[in-house]
Amino acid sequence: MMLRKIQRAALLFLMVTGVAHSQQEPKTDFTRMYLPVWEEARDHCLDVARAMPEELYSYKPTEVSKTFGEQMVHIAHTVVLLTERYVQGMDVTPNTPDASKMTKAEILALLEEGFNYVEGVIRTVEQEQLDQTCVMYHSGNTVSRAFAFFYVQDHMANHRSKSNLYLRINGIDPPEYTW
Repeated sequence: MMLRKIQRAALLFLMVTGVAHSQQEPKTDFTRMYLPVWEEARDHCLDVARAMPEELYSYKPTEVSKTFGEQMVHIAHTVVLLTERYVQGMDVTPNTPDASKMTKAEILALLEEGFNYVEGVIRTVEQEQLDQTCVMYHSGNTVSRAFAFFYVQDHMANHRSKSNLYLRINGIDPPEYTW
């Protein structure tokens, strides 16, 4: 637990000082290929989050659905959690913040923080770690830590696409998806 806090603090320091962003080229062929994919997915998710008016962050289409704000907080929290668990091999426990107590600006900041964390890992992870394997919690499948980056992105895209529907249901055209 203490090691995890130290690793997170060090990565946060690198991100704040700018070293882990535009100044640092990813270290592996895989992460150089993957970074633009991640950036595109991140940008589209942030566009979706910005498109919903703050007063509709509490909207949910059914009683059992997450609210729009909960979808966004879930994304922000799990991109970090899944990266820590599957890419970095950390022992982590979910502790999702309460979206109902957050403003749109706070949720957007949380999203950006989560996306920046993952980007920092993409830029700094070594090939040796990417070549290691991990067992996926829900499926039991064994995959490389490099492959786990796709799971992080796919999970985010799943919840982002649900959020797109929330926009449409409320008469808001979602941001155009392009590749």
